[in-house]
Amino acid sequence: MLAVALVVFLAVLVQSSIGFGLGLIAMPVLVSLLGIRTAAPLVALVAMFAELVILIRYREAINLDVVKQLTLAAIVGIPVGIFTVKYVDGEIVNKVLGIIVIGYAAYALLSPKLPEFAGKAWSYFFGFLAGILGGAYNTGGPPVIIYGNCRSWPPDEFKSNLQGFFLVTGLVVLAVHGLSGNFTGDVWRNLLYALPGLVLGLASGFTLSHRINPILFRKIILVMLLFLGTSLLFL
Repeated sequence: MLAVALVVFLAVLVQSSIGFGLGLIAMPVLVSLLGIRTAAPLVALVAMFAELVILIRYREAINLDVVKQLTLAAIVGIPVGIFTVKYVDGEIVNKVLGIIVIGYAAYALLSPKLPEFAGKAWSYFFGFLAGILGGAYNTGGPPVIIYGNCRSWPPDEFKSNLQGFFLVTGLVVLAVHGLSGNFTGDVWRNLLYALPGLVLGLASGFTLSHRINPILFRKIILVMLLFLGTSLLFL
């Protein structure tokens, strides 16, 4: 109970502070603790609550046109990701998730200069890729984050667009999980364990977002992600 609550607290703290990271933080640890078939729907439920609250906070900066393009493409990719997890060996899933986490953390730390990716086709491409990763591992953030960086979204718009995208795609993920029978008793029990961490994480994250150096905080989280991703590859 304590482990689940602590993991959710840290994941929600990161999400509410910098606008992303919940799935990337929570999934590697909860997969190790609970298994992929419990962790995936559990994180989807936690993320839905957190993203709704964060979106309300930053709602004035959202760019609805961009969010719509990303979301439409993601909806197509989400079922592909969910059914891949359902029928693929759990060890393979864990290693793929580890590679995704390491790859994103390395990208964010190195901060390479990327093309602008102008045009709607790119938003649909990144949205589709995010849908597959979101459906499979609740880690749909990296493609959208990379796209937002390339498009130079302002900070408030960055947070707002991400939460809008995560909220809509999260509803689709929850629906597909429900139709697939993935909401077991273990999932609901662990959700109860996670609720204190969810509430405290939101409150702490909103407070820290105005008091901590965001660049330093982000680097600490990214280094931690490298360790988490590496553990999934070798454990």
